Amino acid sequence: MTSNIIKDIRALRALVVHPHDAHAEELLKQVRRIGCHAEAVWPPPKALPAYADMVFLEISENIPDRIMRLLDDDWTRRPTLIGVAGYENPSVLQGVLDMKVEAVLTKPLKAYGVLTSMVMARRIWHDLRAKDRALQKVKEKLRSNQTISQAKFILMRLHGIDEDEAYKTIRSQAMTKRTTTAEIAQAIINADGILGNISSKKSHSND
Repeated sequence: MTSNIIKDIRALRALVVHPHDAHAEELLKQVRRIGCHAEAVWPPPKALPAYADMVFLEISENIPDRIMRLLDDDWTRRPTLIGVAGYENPSVLQGVLDMKVEAVLTKPLKAYGVLTSMVMARRIWHDLRAKDRALQKVKEKLRSNQTISQAKFILMRLHGIDEDEAYKTIRSQAMTKRTTTAEIAQAIINADGILGNISSKKSHSND
């Protein structure tokens, strides 16, 4: 994976969100020298462009709200973020934490550190997304198991069968309809809810 990250660095599209000064110019020059397509923007845009794979953000002692609003809380939609800081005081370090960047460059920039920071940031970015995907799969599996368990108990209650037989019924229906056991289970739950509402209404009308 690491070799792929190094190889793919040159294909990245980078955005430098930094005041137009010598630091921004130097960063643009170095990123372009690496082979990336790079452009600078200031003041910060209302939203990060969808094409931006990597974004360099200035981190100052007081980070403007307009920069914080750029950072989507959804990790799946965030590009790789690299902070560009001129100081290492507590306020700047807190900004580094708040912005949740994958790497930090310090000013004045040095030519030998930019590529290393880009590679490490991209590696961390990929690792975070791999862990997020794994976590989502666990959550989906848990929700699926809960749905199937609820459907099994409905079948057990309605038909007087045991848990194994209830699951076999769900699995058989899933195979017949060429769908998942979770979807069949949800259909059973939905049907039970509808039938329950109908029975409740009939009971109230008889009263």
